[in-house]
Amino acid sequence: MSSNPQRLTIMKPAQEGATGHAAEGSLVLVGVNHTTAPIEVRERLSIPATRLADAVRTLVHLPGIREGLIVSTCNRVEFVTYQDASHGQANANLMRFLHEYFAIPADDVEPHLYEFREREAIRHLFRVASSLDSMVVGEPQILGQVKESYAVARQVGAVAGTLDPLLQRAFAVAKRVRTETQIGSSSVSIASVAVDLARKIFGSLQGKTVLLVGAGKMSELAARHLIQQGATCILVANRTQEKAALIAGQIADQISMQIANNPHAIACTTEVIPFEQLHQQAGRADIVITSTGSEQHLFSRAHGQRFLERRRNRPMFFIDIAVPRDVDPGMNEVEGCFVYDIDDLQQVAAAHLADRSRESAAAENIVSAEVEKYQQHLQSLESVPAIVTLQQNAESLRQAELARAEKRLATLTPEQKAAVDALTRSLTAKLLHPQIVDLRKKPE
Repeated sequence: MSSNPQRLTIMKPAQEGATGHAAEGSLVLVGVNHTTAPIEVRERLSIPATRLADAVRTLVHLPGIREGLIVSTCNRVEFVTYQDASHGQANANLMRFLHEYFAIPADDVEPHLYEFREREAIRHLFRVASSLDSMVVGEPQILGQVKESYAVARQVGAVAGTLDPLLQRAFAVAKRVRTETQIGSSSVSIASVAVDLARKIFGSLQGKTVLLVGAGKMSELAARHLIQQGATCILVANRTQEKAALIAGQIADQISMQIANNPHAIACTTEVIPFEQLHQQAGRADIVITSTGSEQHLFSRAHGQRFLERRRNRPMFFIDIAVPRDVDPGMNEVEGCFVYDIDDLQQVAAAHLADRSRESAAAENIVSAEVEKYQQHLQSLESVPAIVTLQQNAESLRQAELARAEKRLATLTPEQKAAVDALTRSLTAKLLHPQIVDLRKKPE
C-alpha cells in the first residue's frame, strides 16, 4: 500500500452540479484480504451470493456514495466506491456501514482494513482482476468472481459513468496479462492447492476415499486434481442433490477419459451422498474437502468424535476452503481429526508463487503500464470541458471577425468565400493546437 498515493481527480460526466460543470468525485477502495486479516475476521465480513445485491443497494444508498461494487470471496472482501468529493462524511459513512451492516465492532475490523484512493485504487483493482493479489497467484477464478460482482452491481444500478468503464478496463487488463504472460499456464487454484496439501499429508492419495461437500466450481476443480492424484473413491454431497449428481457425472466422465488415454490409470469410483445423510456417511472418507456457502458450521467437534468412533480411530482430515468456515475449528481438539482452513493453504501456495516470480514481474509491468494509460485517459476526460470552452470562444471570435469583414468580402464569389472560411478555420485550429495539447497533458 502506498502511504501517499497520487491523487487523481475523476470526473463523472453524467452528473453536473448547479454551475453546469461536471461534479468531481473520489475513487475509494476499502477492504480486507488474506494478507491483512485472518479467516476469523474475513468470515464475519463475508457476503453470500444471495445477499450481495442487497448489500450493494445498501452501500450506494449511503450519503455521499454515488457508485459502488462489492467483491466478496474466500480470500477478500472489498468495497469499491465512487464518492462525492464535496461530501466530507462519505468515507465515514462507508466505515459505519461496515460496522452496522455486519454487526462488527470497529476495533475488531479496522486494524485489518486497507484503503486505496484514486490511482492506487485503480492499480489494486487491476492487480486483483489479474490474479496478482491472490493467495495462489495466477489462479483463474478471481476474474470470474470480480465479473460476477460487477454483474450484480450493474443489475441493481450501482455502477455507472465511473465504475463501469473502470471495471471494463480491469477485465481487459486481466485478459492482456493472461495472453502476454505464462502466469496462468498451469491449472493452479485454491482447489488444486487443497488437493496438493492432501497429497502431502498422506504421501499418496491412492486407495483413499475423498468426500467433496459442495457442488460449486471449487468442488469441480478439486475433483479433477483428485483423479490425477489417484484417489480411489470420490463421494459428492450437496444440499441440491441434482447438482451433486451433475458433479459426480462430470467426475465419472473425466475418469473414463483418463482410462481411455491411459489403460494403466487407477480406477476411481464416484458416489452421490444424500445431504440428509451427510453426517452418517462422512466417516467413510479419509479426506473431506468442503466449499459450501453455508453461514454456519456443517461439522462440529461432536461430529468429529462420532466419525473417529466409526473409523476405529483411523485419522480423518478436513480441508475447509469455505468462508465462512464449514468445519468448527474446535474439531482440531479431537484426537485423530485434523482440520486445515484456507489460511493454512498459504504455505503450500507460497511454493507456487516462487515458481511464478518471473511471470509475476512481467504481469506487474503490464499492470503499471495500463494504470498509466488509464490515468492519461481520465485526465483527457477532465480536459474536455476546458478544450470545448476554448474552441467555442475561438469560433465566436472567428465568426465575429468574418462578420466585421463582410462588406469587404462582398465582392468575392461563393467559392472564394468558402476558401476564406476554410482558411480561417485552419488557422484557428493550428493556433489552438498547442494549447489543447497542453491542456491534455496538464498534471493534477
